[in-house]
Amino acid sequence: MWSFSEKVIRENDRVNMTESIIIIPTYNEINNIRRMIPILRENYHNTAILIVDDNSPDGTAEYVKLLQSEDKMINLISRPGKMGLGTAYVAGFRYVLKAGYKYIIQMDADFSHDPKEIGVFLNNIQGHDLLIGSRYIHGVNVINWPMQRLLLSFFANKYTKVITGLPIQDSTGGFKCFRREVLESIDLDKIKSNGYAFQIEMNFKAWKKGFRLKEVPIIFYDRVHGTSKMSKKIVREAITMVWKLRLRSILGILG
Repeated sequence: MWSFSEKVIRENDRVNMTESIIIIPTYNEINNIRRMIPILRENYHNTAILIVDDNSPDGTAEYVKLLQSEDKMINLISRPGKMGLGTAYVAGFRYVLKAGYKYIIQMDADFSHDPKEIGVFLNNIQGHDLLIGSRYIHGVNVINWPMQRLLLSFFANKYTKVITGLPIQDSTGGFKCFRREVLESIDLDKIKSNGYAFQIEMNFKAWKKGFRLKEVPIIFYDRVHGTSKMSKKIVREAITMVWKLRLRSILGILG
């Protein structure tokens, strides 16, 4: 599932890989991160990695610190507690913008996002500003999700498109590649959402600011190790967020 073709690696040469970084938020992902980081370093050895860890009790941050002692391309933000996915990415965005990176990839630690797609992203970012790994642009490309979870995700995206007008099929996916200009244009102090709502908010604001969005088809795999962070609170937040975004856009106070 996570094999890397020579074609994909050659495509990476079109982007200066030293200007790219991968942000991965973690909370109790030690089993996954032990596998993920070596794969990324082997196949994207000129691309930096930033782990944003929310004080994982399982020792995720401690493991990353050990790797840092031997690899300057691995970076770590250790936060004091479990503060949510959206705030983790915002912290990561601030870090990478300050460090000067031009291409920012965000992905999950749990292998639901196939690492080989990073090469596809970095190839396709030429001519676009935000690439979104889409589970629904060509049918439904989700492996091993329970039907209830799949239907929730699928119809949440339909709901989002109808309410906001956002012209994409997968507004809630977390596998993306940004040009730094997109993140610089968004007031990160005003990003308060987490989970699905965070992904919708970032996509909507980039679209409303006139940036070029493109969906890239991916296959999404349910996690093997660890537990999902999905909750009823995250679902409720997403339901209300789309209306807030629509209203703020009408009022011209999107941020």
